[in-house]
Order: sequence, then C-alpha cells, then structure tokens
Amino acid sequence: MMPRMHLHVLASGSKGNASVVEGPAGSVLIDDGLSRRELLRRADELGVDMNRICCVVVTHEHADHVSGLTVFCNKYEGRLVATAGTAGGRKYLAKLPFELVGDADEFEAGGMRVRTFPTSHDVADPFGLRFDCGAGEDADSLGFCTDTGMLGDRALELLSGVRILALESNHDAHMLATGPYPGFLKQRIAGDHGHLSNDQAAAALRELIGPDTETVVAMHLSEENNRPSVAVRTLAAAVGAEAANSTFTEARTADGRLTICAAAQARPMSVWQRG
Repeated sequence: MMPRMHLHVLASGSKGNASVVEGPAGSVLIDDGLSRRELLRRADELGVDMNRICCVVVTHEHADHVSGLTVFCNKYEGRLVATAGTAGGRKYLAKLPFELVGDADEFEAGGMRVRTFPTSHDVADPFGLRFDCGAGEDADSLGFCTDTGMLGDRALELLSGVRILALESNHDAHMLATGPYPGFLKQRIAGDHGHLSNDQAAAALRELIGPDTETVVAMHLSEENNRPSVAVRTLAAAVGAEAANSTFTEARTADGRLTICAAAQARPMSVWQRG
C-alpha cells in the first residue's frame, strides 16, 4: 500500500511550531509559530508545496503556535480552523476569520477526514488531531498530539493504530526535576495541564501502536530538559525497538516495521513511508 498522507515537521519545540500534513487533495498546516520567511524556507528545504495548503488548523493559542499566523494569512485565502476558545485567546486571533469546531468534532480537508480530540493544557480549549483517507487497502491514517499533560479516552481512541504517530515527548522527568527551571515552572510542565514526559509517551505507545503503525515521531522536545537520544531510547524500550544509528536518535524494531525518531526545533523533517 502506497501511503496517501505525509507528515512534514517544519519546527517542533517551545520556540516555534509548524507542521504540514500532505493529503491526496491538498495539505493542512498545523499551527504557525514561525515567521513567514522561515516557514517558507523550511518548506522549500523539504520540497513541500505550500500552494497546496487548503486549511490551517490551530491547536491552541500559545505564541509558539500562532506568532506567525497573522502575517501568513495576509497572503492566504483558505480555511482557518480552531475552537472558539483558541480563536478568542488572543486579540489578534479574534480578528481572523476562523471556522469554529469543537474539541470532539470532525471535518474534511485536503481529501482527508479530520477528527479532533481534547488535550489537557493550560489554555482555553486545545485539541489534537487524527487524519484518515481512503478505504480498505488504500486506507491511511495519521495522529498528531502535542502540548498536553495527559491523554484522555478520546485521544487514546483516535491515536490508536495510526500509520504515522506524532506524539509529544517533551521532557525527561529526572532532567526536569534536577534542571535550572524554577519550581513553579517545573510543576507546570510536569502537571496534568503541562506536557507529556518521555515516560508518559512511552507508556502510551504500548496502547497506541498497532499492526499498521510504521513511524512514531517524538514531538515538542524540550531543549533544556530532554535530548533526542534520551527520548528515542525511552520510547524504543517500550516497544522493543533497538538503535538504528550510533547516536540513538532513531530506533527500529527487529522486523523493521516500526521506526521511532524525534522532531527538532531547528531541523525540519519529513515522514513518508517505511524505510
């Protein structure tokens, strides 16, 4: 089965986030926390055609997810999708023509069925996403979830068994506890409305990985409280994967069917298909 959807992570982390899900009839931009110039430069580096963007989805209103949105929309006439809480979360967002959805809703974009699920973060009304297209042997699926302190029942249901799983693995609990952040910030990050740790993401993988899952991308890694090798090693241990390179920034199961890698703040990456 040839994949019908591709994931392009242009940036993932506390300094700016933007990802593109490429579908059979168009592409969806998830969040825009980059300048227009940097967004387009990174897209060009990966060979991503931004003229195919037919929908922009905003998961929540934190600046690292929306700071580039107003400028991007100056030359964009497609759909903007967010919850009412997100659209009203900042004055400049309230001026944009959002199509409002709920955090347990669904809509169509780029030839893909898009379903939302609530996430747990210290903002108004955040959500994660599942994308599906095709049917039978031509079916394809992708799950996307960052900026959440926990995974609820709907999140676990919709993220289960997807071919590409982009899941937050923000921090190593020991690095966070012994690191330089002040106590209140450590509590926020580690709390139920903060960010998933490597251990939490690893525990979730045991439930989420299915026979069709080919790639897990560790997302939104903290530059202070995590390392790509630490995150990948922790996730790999949960599913019996072994190092696929000398730096343990990629892991693979013995049968070669499942790959684990990590997205980065400064290095864009694409996920196409197994191998």
